[in-house]
Amino acid sequence: MRAHPAGPLHGTITPPTAAGAPPEELGALDPHVWPRSATRVDGELHLGGRAVTDLARAHGTPLFVLDEEDFRGRAAEFAAAFDDADVHYASKAFLCGQVARWIADDGLHLDACSGNELALALAAGFPAERIALHGNNKSLVELQLAVDSGIGHVVLDSFDEIERLVPMAEKRVADGGAPVPVLIRATVGIEAHTHEFIATAHEDQKFGFSLATGDALTAAVRVIREPALRLAGLHSHIGSQIFDTAGFEAAAHRVVGLLGQVHQATGEVLSELNLGGGFGIAYLPEDDPVSPADVATRLRAVVAAECAQLGLPVPRLAVEPGRAIAGPGTVTLYEIGTIKPVRLGASGSPGAPQVRNYVSVDGGMSDNIRTALYDAAYTCVLANRVSEAPPALCRVVGKHCESGDILVRDLWLPSDVQPGDLLAVAATGAYCWSMANNYNYLLKPPVVAVRDGAAREIVRRQTLTDVFALDAVLADRPAPSPALDQPAPEHPAGATS
Repeated sequence: MRAHPAGPLHGTITPPTAAGAPPEELGALDPHVWPRSATRVDGELHLGGRAVTDLARAHGTPLFVLDEEDFRGRAAEFAAAFDDADVHYASKAFLCGQVARWIADDGLHLDACSGNELALALAAGFPAERIALHGNNKSLVELQLAVDSGIGHVVLDSFDEIERLVPMAEKRVADGGAPVPVLIRATVGIEAHTHEFIATAHEDQKFGFSLATGDALTAAVRVIREPALRLAGLHSHIGSQIFDTAGFEAAAHRVVGLLGQVHQATGEVLSELNLGGGFGIAYLPEDDPVSPADVATRLRAVVAAECAQLGLPVPRLAVEPGRAIAGPGTVTLYEIGTIKPVRLGASGSPGAPQVRNYVSVDGGMSDNIRTALYDAAYTCVLANRVSEAPPALCRVVGKHCESGDILVRDLWLPSDVQPGDLLAVAATGAYCWSMANNYNYLLKPPVVAVRDGAAREIVRRQTLTDVFALDAVLADRPAPSPALDQPAPEHPAGATS
């Protein structure tokens, strides 16, 4: 999507709203979108048995609230659906020390996409043999950490990377260690039905070895001929936020074909096949993602049929859910500040002029940049109370100096929302905190895990002192105001002014 940074409203052109008709019940919590523990008690949103106003008072806003039971329950569902396969949590969706320990305790594997993600997982005590390292530009330092730590797989992405890895692997073997286990990432030419920037299996992009040009086969043969490397299998990933299993099935067909080519060229029978992640979640009530069980059934069938046709044993499968585990169980809480009614359309035009309320909150693209990057759609509700007021067309925006700083583009909220109210945005567990930034020097929010009425902070709020510590001039200076250093709501959470 290419758009003017100021948005589509220019001159006398008024685009139609994407909000549709107002829902029958404002503030309803669709179970497909909201965390499994989400409920209203006396009109107030509760998550994990805790009232959101209590959480906001204790931890401030913006605030990520993670439903631990939801997160771990979804991980368990993938593990059960793929009980004869390896489930790798794609940690780029959201990673912290506590999450790494949950994933380790629940028996899953973990994917790291950088040396620092790998270092965090290792520091949290995650078993190295259950970690895979991804990335299209792994540095010498990152590869050395992977080799020295004895991780389960290095997923090779380029010929340059093979050349970087071989000397390290040779030294490990010379010192009495085992060959380094690797996977070849194949670009299979399947274009997932998703945003251009998160579709990763078409040919014109930065990831993997092309199947169409023969690079994937050449890379596999190259690795097999290296005594210090052990080619465990193949890897494929076709994109993100995918609702249709057809793309995964087509990718599986092509990657199994590559298994056959490798066997024909070298005699090697590869034992592992990682089909990546990208499983979609429901951000809106109309979204209809496939279940882990459905994906598992279809992938097993396709791989078994293709292997039978080629006369190959069925390899051990692996998948990499990230968003599908982390995404649905987290909600972001914001406090409303300014509300600005904006008239849409020229005055004097037929019919009553339409008004959109710009509802500004105390976060924005520093804690959720996905709407700006991908035109992502979210839903949100008034969280501290319910209202019988008629619906009003709204746009939830952040406080950054950017016209594109939009969190929820078009939705209906009660017309009596006002400063001090709390808004809750659903399904923010994946790629929101992990993409958080300090634009306009806003601070990264904390993450609080809730379960059975208990709440604990698993990532603390960043402070201005933290940010000043990186500045050569300001490193020794305190923030000019304690309130700026550790922000809290200006009003008691959920109160109105």
